[in-house]
Amino acid sequence: MDEIKNTEILDIKVDNDVLIVLFRQPSISGIGEMEKIAETLQDLIRTHQTRKMVIDFSDVCFFSSQMLGLLVNIWRRMKDTGGSLLICGINPQLTRVFRITHLDKLFDFYDNLDAAVAALRTA
Repeated sequence: MDEIKNTEILDIKVDNDVLIVLFRQPSISGIGEMEKIAETLQDLIRTHQTRKMVIDFSDVCFFSSQMLGLLVNIWRRMKDTGGSLLICGINPQLTRVFRITHLDKLFDFYDNLDAAVAALRTA
C-alpha cells in the first residue's frame, strides 16, 4: 500500500488500483474542514482517474450534513466514469444518519477496510 497524501484530516493511500481514504479525526464538522476535504478528494479523482475508492470512517464519531452531500457528489463522479465508491467502518450512530436520509440505499457499506477492498477486487 502506497501513501499518496497525509493531512491533519485525511490519510490517502493506494492499494493496487484502489484509492483508500481514511479520516483521522473523530469529528468532521467545520466548513473549512469540509472545503479542504472536498478539494482534496476531487483533486484525487481527477489526478488518479481512479475507478475504485473506499472511504473509511472507522475513527469518525460525528460528521456534518455537508459530508453527506460530498459523499453523494463523489459517488456520482465515480459512477459517471464507471467506477465504484464503497464506505466502511461506519459506527451505529452514523449508520442511522444514512438510514434517515435514505442514503443507505445509494451506498454499499462494509464493516472494515479489508472487506471493502476485497469487494472491489472481485467486482
